[in-house]
Amino acid sequence: MADEQSTMPAEAASLVTEIRRTFTMGLIYAGLLSGCITLLQLTVPFFMLQVHDRVITSQSVDTLRLLAVLCLAALALYGVLEFIRAITFQAIASGVVRRLNLPTIEAAIRSSLERGTSGGAQSLRDLNDLRGFITGQAITAPLEAFWAPIFLAVMFALHYIYGIVGLISVLVLIGLSLMSDMLSRHVMKEANDANIETISSIGSSMRHAETIESMGMLPALARRWRGAQLHAVDLYNLGHTRNRGMHAVTRSLRYSMQVTVLGIGAYLVIHGDVSPGSMMAGSVIMGRLLLPFDNVTGDWRQWVSALSSWRRVRTTLEESRSFRETAPTPRAEGDLVIDRVIYATAGSDVPILKGVSFTLSPGEVLGIAGPSAAGKSTLARLLVGVNKPTSGGVYLDGHNVYLWERGSFGNVAGYLPQSVSLLDGTIRENIARMREADPAMVIEAARAAGVHELIGRLPLGYDTPVGDGRFTLSGGQKQRIALARALFGRPRLLVLDEPNANLDAEGEQALMRAIASARADGSIVIMIAHRMSMMQAADKLLVLQDGRVAQFGERTAVVRELSDSAEARPTIASKGAAS
Repeated sequence: MADEQSTMPAEAASLVTEIRRTFTMGLIYAGLLSGCITLLQLTVPFFMLQVHDRVITSQSVDTLRLLAVLCLAALALYGVLEFIRAITFQAIASGVVRRLNLPTIEAAIRSSLERGTSGGAQSLRDLNDLRGFITGQAITAPLEAFWAPIFLAVMFALHYIYGIVGLISVLVLIGLSLMSDMLSRHVMKEANDANIETISSIGSSMRHAETIESMGMLPALARRWRGAQLHAVDLYNLGHTRNRGMHAVTRSLRYSMQVTVLGIGAYLVIHGDVSPGSMMAGSVIMGRLLLPFDNVTGDWRQWVSALSSWRRVRTTLEESRSFRETAPTPRAEGDLVIDRVIYATAGSDVPILKGVSFTLSPGEVLGIAGPSAAGKSTLARLLVGVNKPTSGGVYLDGHNVYLWERGSFGNVAGYLPQSVSLLDGTIRENIARMREADPAMVIEAARAAGVHELIGRLPLGYDTPVGDGRFTLSGGQKQRIALARALFGRPRLLVLDEPNANLDAEGEQALMRAIASARADGSIVIMIAHRMSMMQAADKLLVLQDGRVAQFGERTAVVRELSDSAEARPTIASKGAAS
């Protein structure tokens, strides 16, 4: 189905155009329904007109009965059309959200990776706000206002003075609506932006609750959050005050105009210019004429909020510039080639990695070492296609890993990041990478990581829920389960960034066995570690220094060269002191 397919960022413009077309066509259909609904809203004033001018005058019960039947039939049709219009808006909202949901999530994740933003949750909130707006009452007011000239024409038909009063009232309400927009639009935009920034800041900080609590940072952070929230609240209050003030003026004006028309009608009835029925009908029609414009003023904040949500979603889609393939790629079996890779973050003139090149064959294990900030974790992210090289490329079996379609790449790659996290779900789902997988494959990966028995001792075994706010695992348990996730499906490329950071001796032994098993299975294994004990499992070593390859080759040769360099430095230093 279309809403289940991945949408490339290059198609963002066509997607936005498609959504606009869908929304516009639905809005036109709903507008036509609104026209019919507007005509049917004349039922009550016409019924009042006929009862006053015909039934009471003629004393005809049959006429009253016929008018009542016609009125009830028209009101029943009015209810049916109102329901159809509501269903129409519901269908529009459902179609827009279904079509935008997956592309927006993908674009938000790409934005998070490429620019370090965290707008995924906000994008989903924006989509939900759009759905709520389209299915709400605020969207109908402009459609009803569009058909308001029908009421105006009827008022002119009753008497030209009614029409003139109605026209002046409409123009005044339109002017008040524009004034309300001018007074509140900028303030509400600032309030929304401030609120989003505050929520994002609090959500980001909550992930470090342990650090905040242990070092007494909460009072200072709470004061900062409170200040930001109060600033947003003050802006919201200012915008709401202006908006509600203008709405109060328009509502008062609407009632005043109804009274005015009733008074004018009484004056005209006294002078014999109109019938008593037209006086009552004119007052009711005036209320229906002005109601949509009154609602537009009251609901203007919802329109501003919905437009802001749409702009953020559209910007997220249009600014995403990933160029990954969408066609699945066959499972790779060849060499891993890193060809003159240079990587620099956006806005930085100094590359993190500077011309890194090496080649690995299936069944080889590479250990990567180097001081902090040498670029080791950055290289790991490039190896699994998380980031795009500024220059050069990473190729597995001749295929660029960054361009690789993500679903099929996940079948050939396993990655254990330095910062280990488990997603909300069960342990089974986490190891299976949130897919519907054969339980035997899950257990195989857990056994390969040496974590099967550990999982068996948990409260619900593989069905134990983990993630934020769920069963709490230790750092070592999380790391071993994340290792099982990386090993799931027997990947051909396995990248492990500090895989033993939280492991005890037993866990480290299980890790060494997992690496040996992956090597025997023909996988390319790359591990980053500070403990030299881990490097005993490596066939080759690569030493990064300031983003460059300082040494690369067979492990024994590199270790010997490093040892010789370490022994030479004291000798050189002693000679310098003697001289």
